[in-house]
Amino acid sequence: MDRSTLKPALVLAICCASIIVVVMDISIVNVALPDIRHDLRASPTGLQWTVDAYTLVLSAFLVLSGSMADRFGRRRVFLVGLTIFGLGSLCCGLAPGIGWLVAARVVQAAGGTMLNPVAMAIVANTFTDPAERARAIGVFGSMSGLALALGPVLGGVVVDTLGWRSVFFVNVPIVAVAIAAAVRFVPESRAARARRFDLVGQALVAVLLSCVVYAVIEARTLGWHSPAILTLVAVAVVSLAGLVRYESRRRDPLLELRLFRSVPFTSAIVMAIVALCGFQAFLFVTTLYLQDVRGLPPLAAGLCLLPIGCLVLLLSIVSGRLVAAHGPRRPLLIAGTALTMGGAALLWLTPHTALPLVIAMYLLVGVFLGLVNPPITNTAVSGMPRSMAGLAAALASAGRQTGTTLGVAIAGAIIGPALAAGGASFTGTARSVWWLMLALGIALVLLTLLSTRRARRARLP
Repeated sequence: MDRSTLKPALVLAICCASIIVVVMDISIVNVALPDIRHDLRASPTGLQWTVDAYTLVLSAFLVLSGSMADRFGRRRVFLVGLTIFGLGSLCCGLAPGIGWLVAARVVQAAGGTMLNPVAMAIVANTFTDPAERARAIGVFGSMSGLALALGPVLGGVVVDTLGWRSVFFVNVPIVAVAIAAAVRFVPESRAARARRFDLVGQALVAVLLSCVVYAVIEARTLGWHSPAILTLVAVAVVSLAGLVRYESRRRDPLLELRLFRSVPFTSAIVMAIVALCGFQAFLFVTTLYLQDVRGLPPLAAGLCLLPIGCLVLLLSIVSGRLVAAHGPRRPLLIAGTALTMGGAALLWLTPHTALPLVIAMYLLVGVFLGLVNPPITNTAVSGMPRSMAGLAAALASAGRQTGTTLGVAIAGAIIGPALAAGGASFTGTARSVWWLMLALGIALVLLTLLSTRRARRARLP
């Protein structure tokens, strides 16, 4: 490799490292949850917030971080994000209690929001040749699904050998190396015309998502008819109405409502929420099942999930080629069918189901996750003007994080009462989660049929 290609390759590697640690910290923590529960004496609600505090901040502030990078410089914001993420990871590892851990996860996610969309922009601006840019973005995009799938495996190794705190400590040296490399190799860039900050819109998005997630998590304890939960629901409804009204009148809105006139784009956002809600609900319950019900150590639990990671690695390439050759319809239909079948198969799960059969059920989830991400992004940006393609992709990413947050909130609310009982009580209660997966798989198929019908494709002017 000559010097002309070495530097862009190094920039791509640095950006991929950043997206790997950010996304992996969504799933890697799941394997550590049983140890966190025992060590910090955390309640099921505390475990939910350990995951959701992170994903909630990611979903709420992704678009704002992209605007900050466009205005203040992408490398500058990228370096700030790496620093905050590293400090947050260090605080997570040192947390003396579950409240401190949740607070540190918020700090960690605040840094993470500056890495995901900003790294993508850096890659797009580093590779000037269209063909090279497409390949680089494909590599970068595949890292997200791979990190999400391999997180439980690597988490199992780390937790089993070094303890749950090392899940967070391991980020610190990676971030330190990334900072040093970014200072030397990542070029600075800004948008020719930066979008204006929309602080009101950002606040409304944060309030809306926070109220919805908090209501879902706490409703199990307080009850849906409690004044606190009803107030949260009312605030969420008012925030949504205010967001639509305010954004429709703003010149540079945080959420470009014109995008939602496109049936493919709107369907892609909903599909992103549906898909990641299904996967994260599965992952949250499965890691608890393997360790608390089956009694497997973290490493063995992670290895049980290894086939999912392998399928994601293989099928993400296949999915990209299918999208390029035939469009997003085929891989999305297969993914939705696999999620439906996975949910149906898991309905038969018991505390004593043979592990080879359990892993075979997990393979269906691997097929789903391996195929679903590339066509969602493609569907989101198809028909968009080039000036809006980046924003469309960012909103699709925010949809994934929102789905991840809701998946944990809903699964935790369902499984929480049975967590202490374990055994048949746990697997009996978990059937509601598997029914949810089945329903989400059917929804994904229906949304695919809706969004890929040629007669319904709508292009923005």
